[in-house]
Amino acid sequence: MRKVITYGTFDLLHYGHINLLKRAKDLGDYLIVGLSTDEFNQIKGKESYFSYEQRKLLLESIVYVDEVIPEKNWEQKKNDIMSNEIDTFVMGNDWEGKFDALSDYCEVIYLPRTEGISTTKVKTDLNKQT
Repeated sequence: MRKVITYGTFDLLHYGHINLLKRAKDLGDYLIVGLSTDEFNQIKGKESYFSYEQRKLLLESIVYVDEVIPEKNWEQKKNDIMSNEIDTFVMGNDWEGKFDALSDYCEVIYLPRTEGISTTKVKTDLNKQT
């Protein structure tokens, strides 16, 4: 069985997220999503609309996602790869080059973002409507 892992906040879930998850799952048989906890988001300077538990519930309902684990810090990725026997690490290409060091442990793939959509765009568009 080929295992794939990706990470993110996945707040305000949209079709760009779904596209990423589908393409990640297409690279293997089992997809694990490392979901940023609320505490880790605070460290990153991000504030999510939905709580960790709400975002986890949404991700678990997506057919492409086999397992959701908490992402608590930047450093855990190597340990997650090793302990879950990951074959492929996937991120959006906005992170291109940032995780190349993980190629010592598994294949690293950066997937193109879905054009015309992002959580930032959704928030901006919603703010324009008020």
